[in-house]
Amino acid sequence: RELRDLTRYRKKIIGQIASEKNRLQKILEDGNIKLSSVVSNMDGISATNIVDAIIMGEDDIDVLVGYGKYLRSSKEDLASSLQGSLTDHHRLMLRLIKRSIADKELLIQEVDALIDKKLSDNDLYLDVELLQSIPGVGKESAIGIVAEIGTDMSRFPNENHLASWAGMSPGSNESAGKKKVPE
Repeated sequence: RELRDLTRYRKKIIGQIASEKNRLQKILEDGNIKLSSVVSNMDGISATNIVDAIIMGEDDIDVLVGYGKYLRSSKEDLASSLQGSLTDHHRLMLRLIKRSIADKELLIQEVDALIDKKLSDNDLYLDVELLQSIPGVGKESAIGIVAEIGTDMSRFPNENHLASWAGMSPGSNESAGKKKVPE
């Protein structure tokens, strides 16, 4: 139960970070800065350096374009996307959002350490490793499976019951007005 609480909380924090990143982009666009249209990753080095410079009060487009060393788009496109005007309030909001993201990332590290401790205290590392041997199941997914389902499969009479419990069973056994009986 404790592992499940921690993994669910970690997922919530990741969602909060995504919301904060969207909010950051919205603040930039409110000031008519369309950085996301020329960068492939708003979390990349160039975009981060540009946003940090903007937060520090840099307004000179040529200086800001200099931070875009690793971008595939042209310097003209980057300069065009940075033609906007941010107020002190915009900069304040950007700074607060960046701090919030950093705080949440530290919280994720703390939760990850607690999850690792729960896994080691309950000898669940082998189960997590075995689940990772399934194609498409990574470490986080394996931990989530163990947290949600557990390791005692005796409570499920067969795989159909497990799939149903997990909400993975198709719910419709009717097609063209005819009801089909599952085999």
